[in-house]
Amino acid sequence: MPLARLDISHLRNLTAVRFDPSPHVNIIVGENGSGKTSILEAIHLLSFGRSFRSHKHKTYIQYEQPECVVFAQLEQDQQPRIPVGIKRSRDGAIEVRIQGRAAQSVVELAERLPVQLINPDAFRLLEGSPKIRRQFVDWGVFHFDDRFINAWRDWQKALKQRNSLLRRGKISANLLAAFDQELIRLGEYVNTARKAYVAALTPHFESVLQQLAAGLSVQLNFFQGWDAQKTLSEAIEHSYQRDIDVGYTNTGPQRADLRVKTPSGDALDTLSRGQQKLVVSALKIAQGQLLIERGRQLVFLVDDLPAELDANHRRRLCQLLESLNSQIFITSVGPDSMDFTWSDQTDVRHFSMNQGELSQASKGLQES
Repeated sequence: MPLARLDISHLRNLTAVRFDPSPHVNIIVGENGSGKTSILEAIHLLSFGRSFRSHKHKTYIQYEQPECVVFAQLEQDQQPRIPVGIKRSRDGAIEVRIQGRAAQSVVELAERLPVQLINPDAFRLLEGSPKIRRQFVDWGVFHFDDRFINAWRDWQKALKQRNSLLRRGKISANLLAAFDQELIRLGEYVNTARKAYVAALTPHFESVLQQLAAGLSVQLNFFQGWDAQKTLSEAIEHSYQRDIDVGYTNTGPQRADLRVKTPSGDALDTLSRGQQKLVVSALKIAQGQLLIERGRQLVFLVDDLPAELDANHRRRLCQLLESLNSQIFITSVGPDSMDFTWSDQTDVRHFSMNQGELSQASKGLQES
């Protein structure tokens, strides 16, 4: 569901911002520190319940303010708009409201407002820990498989319980085996769902990458977290003594990874910085394609589009984004770097950001 209205209060230098975005393309131009990235941060907070710039909520709540609030109205076809909001307090409390009622968790927001972020930090998808790539896969599975989130949560609980027992030191094999049954059942479901998702994602990724960078050969390989020749039950049984010795579970879906490789080796080691950004962008756009294919809508946040990409690749990226018919928010330091000509059928709105104040360009300036 696209955002039809966005209100932001007391988030970084955004004291009170009212935003009526286009359902298609929104280009926000401003100097560094003007607050343009904070607009994207607010949308991300509304979807994920957390910032993509900091894990510490106090860093984005405006100084000397008790809380920040992000409110939005979501557009739906031929139906009344859906009001949603999130309030993050300085003491750490989170309040989520949907259509006037208190939501049980931010998961309800994530279901209604899927958001994809493409920004300079997206390189972490390649250079970061396997946890970051698992989160990327799990975001996709969450929107791909309705039962995944509950199975994933229950598996996490079972894993924590097992690790707690292992840390106690002396524990019988029979007692541990009783916990392992549920851990294995849930872990196998999580693994099967992840593998199915990566299999569905791969052809989309390969197609998008060829449109962005023809001739660039990159493969996705999913490592499930244990020897593919063994069942999860066999792998855990084989790792029993080692788990006892170190005090935690060594094998299972918590060790899964999405490995991105070229014919010469890991993508991180063999591709240029610009090529890496194209690969990451292809992964994000492919996720969007797969979601749209299943009848969902999503919002793309593209922060600092010109960074690392030349004019040719910027145009290709914008062309792909436009073809998805999704709502897009793009930030840029200067209008001269936005050299892509959008279709006449695309509603493109230009905004200027200056010291936390957002203003929309006049129609004549937008078309010039």
